[in-house]
Amino acid sequence: MVREPVWVVFFRHSGCPFCREALSDLALQKPGIGAAGARLALIHMSAESQAPRFFQRYGLADVARISDPSKHLYRAFGLTRGSFGRLFGPKVWLRAFTAGLLNRHGVGFIDGDGFQMPGVFLVYRGEILRGYHHQSVADRPDYARLASLDTL
Repeated sequence: MVREPVWVVFFRHSGCPFCREALSDLALQKPGIGAAGARLALIHMSAESQAPRFFQRYGLADVARISDPSKHLYRAFGLTRGSFGRLFGPKVWLRAFTAGLLNRHGVGFIDGDGFQMPGVFLVYRGEILRGYHHQSVADRPDYARLASLDTL
């Protein structure tokens, strides 16, 4: 039984520059998330056979993860498919340039539903204590701040 809250992070696909940026952010903020009293769990749509190498690249191979190509968990947490504007609006293009090219997170192949929206949830004892539904795929939440139990 999990005794501490779990910070559940849902990703779009491994080719998404924002997901790659999020993994980099999580790797940097992982100590702060742990210090806040929460654990990480990563939900993705990739085949589990491909996941270890991908998450290892960001130093997150030791983090609990679930492969959900059928998106059952995405739907259970209320994560929907994005509209054109949420996926391809001007803000998204500008952030994609920054995340993908300038910050060198790159772009890869889509290995899931490219229209799936990401999200982040703090779960404890079967309840969602806090959630963040991305308004666009380019959103960049502060994971450590959101994971802080002091702000509940």
